[in-house]
Order: sequence, then structure tokens, then C-alpha cells
Amino acid sequence: MTEFTDAQVERYARHILLKEVGGIGQTKLMDAKVLIVGAGGLGSPLILYLAAAGVGTIGIIDADTVDLSNLQRQVAHTTDRVGMSKVESAKITANAINPDVKIIPIEARLTAENALDIISDYDIVADGSDNFETRFMINDACFLAGKTLVSAAILRFDGQIGTFKAHHVHEDGSHGPCYRCIFREAPPPGQVPSCAEAGVLGALCGMMGSLQATEVLKEIMGIGDSLSGSLMVIDGLATEFRKIKVKADPGCPLCGTEPSITDLSVHLSTPPAVCAVNG
Repeated sequence: MTEFTDAQVERYARHILLKEVGGIGQTKLMDAKVLIVGAGGLGSPLILYLAAAGVGTIGIIDADTVDLSNLQRQVAHTTDRVGMSKVESAKITANAINPDVKIIPIEARLTAENALDIISDYDIVADGSDNFETRFMINDACFLAGKTLVSAAILRFDGQIGTFKAHHVHEDGSHGPCYRCIFREAPPPGQVPSCAEAGVLGALCGMMGSLQATEVLKEIMGIGDSLSGSLMVIDGLATEFRKIKVKADPGCPLCGTEPSITDLSVHLSTPPAVCAVNG
């Protein structure tokens, strides 16, 4: 187990006190590498809580810059950083919270051409992307690379979150669902409005991003019950949480018994047309 400095013992004391975490769990966090796709509404609280928790290496990929309209919900950024690269802004905030964490800013889009190379360097991927094509591409890339995916989404007052690790085969030969087992393909362009068109409650982004961070930390440490095999749906206006059981689909084109998706070439000709539901 890692030898903690006095400062680390003090910083992570409330974690180490938890019997499910302790020094062993905190060491796992400090050794972990997590890739966050998107430094927006979901990515912002996710980045801050993973940095605060001491996750050793956090990669952040986003090609966007900070806009004034982001600040209602994207709490990793500040007014004086309008126009700055989101990944650089998020790095500044995360390291202000915890300078011991290594932040890797990647100012680019995650695409079918670069996804497998980038994802291969990380243990877990957290999806905070802003379009459906990227969402499906991330799911496919994580399955092909054998990486656990924690994915969340929001729109207006509603949110959903799930953990997908269909690559992990149980002793009986079964496995959990991937994202395509639940949502086979992206909706037609224009069917689902964007956050810019429909709006989103800023505080809901904090709620969903915090839930996403919780699931990432649990997966790193191997504690609690994984969300794999479930989809959590949140109605913010009614304050209702519904946990829906979902199973792997044998007919899934990615993780099913006769897969038709065996690489990311299916994504090479499909532009990211639809703004997704995650802020």
C-alpha cells in the first residue's frame, strides 16, 4: 500500500475513516486513471469531485471554449475565463482543489479515429459528451477496448445514469448490457431538442455529475453495488428516482451473440448531428 504523507492523511481523512475505503481504497483512487469526455454541465462537477477524492490521473477531452451561457451550470469555469479552453479552465480549478492530482487536458474532439488510442491509457471512461453520435461511439470504443463506461445525461429537469461494462464476462458466461442494449441507435436528427433549445436546470447538472463521480469512485475501489445492469432515471421536478433493471440483449449489434460492430468504422461516415442531453 502507498505510504501516505502527513498532508495526504489529513486531506483524505474522511475517506480513510470509511471501512469500505480505508487506506487500501484511497491507494486505489490515487493509482487510478479516469478519462472524462466533456468539461461541461456533467463534466464540471465530475472533474471537481474526482480531483477532490484524489484520483491520481484525470484526462479531460473537450474541444470547446468557455462561453458566458455555460456558467449557469458548468461550475468548473469562471467569468474571467470566458473564451479560454474548457480543458485548461477545468485543469486550473481541479488543481486549485488538489495540486497532487495529474490533470491531462486534451483540447480535441473524441472521434472514431482517436478514441481507441486515447481510451487505452485510462481505466474508466466517464461520458459527459454533448451529442448522440459521440455517446454511441464512446460506448462502442469502451466495449472494444475493454474499459468500464459510466454515462449520464440530462435535459430540462430530467436525468439518467448507467454503468456499462459488457466486456466483463461473469463466471457463468453472462455479461451486463452495453448502452446499445438499451438504446439501439441514435434518434433521427431533430427528434430530441438540445439543451440550448429546451433548457436545463443548472443544479440538476451538479446532482447528476456528483452521482456519476460516485459511481466512478465505486468502480475504482470495487465497493458497493455496481449500476451495471440498471439504468437510474431521475425526475428532478418530482424528486423521484427510479432504478430500472436492464439485461444484455443477445441481438445487440455490439455485444450480442452475432455482433455486426467489430470496430469503429461505423462511425467514420456519421457526423455528430444531434446535440445530446447532457449540458
